Amino acid sequence: MDESKFQVFDAAEFLDSEEAIAAYVSDAMQDPDPDRLLVALATVARARGMTHLSETTGLGRESLYKALRPGAKPRFETIARIIRGLNLNVEVTPHVHASSL
Repeated sequence: MDESKFQVFDAAEFLDSEEAIAAYVSDAMQDPDPDRLLVALATVARARGMTHLSETTGLGRESLYKALRPGAKPRFETIARIIRGLNLNVEVTPHVHASSL
């Protein structure tokens, strides 16, 4: 098999609408692994432009890269600024267990 015919998948290339971005981040927030949210936010930041996010949040680019790196433990305030800077809102809904349906 000739591996040169395959490209590395980059989700940022497909985040071309507000709806796609919101669905992508919402899905990541459902995962119990906190790194999944960090990766999703970093991917959206790349899709929108890290420089733009830096300007809208007031956080330096280096700080953003550090905060959104898997394994990082950013403060809630930092994540909230990033979410607002990406023009996203967070909505909390009750968790519905399958057994209660």
